[in-house]
Amino acid sequence: MADEVLFEFLHMEIMSYVCEEPITREDTEKVRGTGLSTLEGMGFRVGQGLIERFTKDSPTFKDDLDIMKFLCKEFWSSIFRKQIDNLRTNHQGTYVLQDNKFSLLTSISSGKQHLEEAPKYLAYSCGLLRGALSTLGLESVVTADVSLMPSCKFQIVIQKV
Repeated sequence: MADEVLFEFLHMEIMSYVCEEPITREDTEKVRGTGLSTLEGMGFRVGQGLIERFTKDSPTFKDDLDIMKFLCKEFWSSIFRKQIDNLRTNHQGTYVLQDNKFSLLTSISSGKQHLEEAPKYLAYSCGLLRGALSTLGLESVVTADVSLMPSCKFQIVIQKV
């Protein structure tokens, strides 16, 4: 229980440091874009390291769907203390992972008043997923969408090499 709170505090401090308010209005978009890419990059590296540790004793995966199931059950549970609520696929390389009560969003609001701030809270998690997939041999594009707090959907598009 204590480690969840520590992770949330660390995440908030990293976000406030990386995405601090710009000095002028002209810098707003530049700072926002660089802050989000920095957060995503940090998540990417952490995702790579974590998935190496989690899969060192696991058998190899048969296909992309097995990898996604592992991420939804084992990987997500280890980080956020719960499994992904829903996994959908079109069987053509696109997966949608839905978390109905995403812990990093529950700390800011359960309404719509902070909806515009949601991308800051999701950039790190998108990086975690992308880094984990990269280490498992799948290059991907991961985006997140929030329509109603604290629920979010992560869309993963596997890039065919």
